[in-house]
Amino acid sequence: MDTVLTREQGAALLKHARRVIAERLGIAEPETGADEVLPDEEYAAFVTLKKNGLLRGCIGNLSAAGSVTEAVERNAVNAAFADPRFPALTAEEFEEVEIDISVLSTPQRLEYRDAQDLLEKLRPGIDGVTLSHHGASATFLPQVWEQLPDKEQFLNHLCQKAGLDSTSWRDEHPEIEVYQAQCFEEEKR
Repeated sequence: MDTVLTREQGAALLKHARRVIAERLGIAEPETGADEVLPDEEYAAFVTLKKNGLLRGCIGNLSAAGSVTEAVERNAVNAAFADPRFPALTAEEFEEVEIDISVLSTPQRLEYRDAQDLLEKLRPGIDGVTLSHHGASATFLPQVWEQLPDKEQFLNHLCQKAGLDSTSWRDEHPEIEVYQAQCFEEEKR
């Protein structure tokens, strides 16, 4: 994905996400002035929380719904307090959590003939992938390729995340969309 935000804008979004979570936890004073470098462009975004290098929450949207700053604000709160896979973040955990933000390109449908063609067209480490089939869907950000670099294993896990049989991608020709992400990460705490 081409660079859509500056490094300064990414740093401001990370600071803003941390401030919004801290405010919700009641451990920070609300910000009184607007941060001048917060972007107002419309992009979809995911906010990922990690604790000791492990996933602690991840919520996002695949299509723009307001400014990227609004998306980061909403998704930071939801990743901290509303990810159904985890209990709500506590004030005690807050300082141990690192925040990552992924700003997404517009998803594009990936046309493919069969399972082998799908495997050949996927680009590990570049493409985020959304799989949809029979009303079920799931997505993996491009960063997930770091944990699941094998294309077949990646797709098996994506099917399972969607609540489908792990080989649905191979046997049932689900709809596949791909997108790219510009990532901003906090320094290790």
